Amino acid sequence: MNPLPSYPSHPAQSAPWVSPSVTEHLLYEAGARGDAEAQLRVLAGEELYIAAPKAEVDAAPDMVTWRSHRDEAGRSCRPVLTRGMLPPWHPEWVFHAVSLRWVAEFDWRDPYQLLSVNTGTPAQILFPATPPHRAMWLRYHAENDRPRKNRLIALRHGALHGPLAYGLACGAHLAVVNGVPWNEVGTAYHEYSCERELLRDSWGITEPIGWREELDALLDAHNSPPEPDFVLRVREQLGAGLGEQPSADLWRETAAGHAQDIGAGHGTVKDIEELVRRIVRYEARFRADGLLPPDGRVTTTVAYDYGRAVNLARWGLSARFCAPHEAEQAVVHAGALSKSAYRSWEDFSAGYALGRVLRFDGEDYGDYYQSNVTAHRLLTESDGSPWRNLPWR
Repeated sequence: MNPLPSYPSHPAQSAPWVSPSVTEHLLYEAGARGDAEAQLRVLAGEELYIAAPKAEVDAAPDMVTWRSHRDEAGRSCRPVLTRGMLPPWHPEWVFHAVSLRWVAEFDWRDPYQLLSVNTGTPAQILFPATPPHRAMWLRYHAENDRPRKNRLIALRHGALHGPLAYGLACGAHLAVVNGVPWNEVGTAYHEYSCERELLRDSWGITEPIGWREELDALLDAHNSPPEPDFVLRVREQLGAGLGEQPSADLWRETAAGHAQDIGAGHGTVKDIEELVRRIVRYEARFRADGLLPPDGRVTTTVAYDYGRAVNLARWGLSARFCAPHEAEQAVVHAGALSKSAYRSWEDFSAGYALGRVLRFDGEDYGDYYQSNVTAHRLLTESDGSPWRNLPWR
């Protein structure tokens, strides 16, 4: 016997239902044709979310309490949601992210209990959770689980036009890298516990005041080291005076001379000279990989701070360090700052990429570099990209 669900995949609808994202669309369409195997393949490649009271998670961050409920027919169910079905942000309710494998390995003590996906929505799915069914879930997870990073995702109910969408598009590099929707300011970025841990370990942020201080530093472009923009300004000033771009040697010597003039020590001057050499090498690689046109150059790296400000606003909201209106204001502000500093999305992207690799890549051309290339290509080439649908000016 094929242990697949025999329950209706979604309730009857008087009007066509518009799914919030591709994931829910695929689940809905598979349900409409009675294809439970296709539904499982989709679920195996996605994160699933379990609601929890914030106070409970704060008390035991590593513990996932999964409450059951009874549906309208009186059946005992354990509910999960897909990303597009998360409810609006609430200060006292947060979410755990789990996989289909985690769900399958959960201690299902009641043989008649059901797994309910997207409970109470047109895309609701009910799966029996007997041992044979859960063994099948594990098999589907093993066969269909895929990396959730480096994906361009959008929500149909998210911001698609206007200043908020524009600001979110300025943070799209990291949204692509992390495999989360680029146009959402809402309930979760990753998940609540993960967000709190990331902000604590990577940013030293443990409360709202610290989050606000770091956000302001990013919006003021004071988080990244000042040396890259110092040498880039020297090049721009030289080019303006010469009427053409200076040679790399002239640029390096002039930057070193300016550093000496403002009192930099011998070691700092040497670092400035090496920084110019590094930028020359990175820009050459950018041109080869399509991040810059053949004669292109980077004029400022502030995009790296502004792009991270957008994501720090979203992380802070997910961690419940701010309210939605505060996060949205920061996102819109970051978008306006970006627009004033660059000429195009491609120009912005190259500035972001250079700021990131100078900070972390060390000319290894590893993950930090390659993720920039992947995000740049997805955002500049995909039909659904905000960069293809939102004009820079």
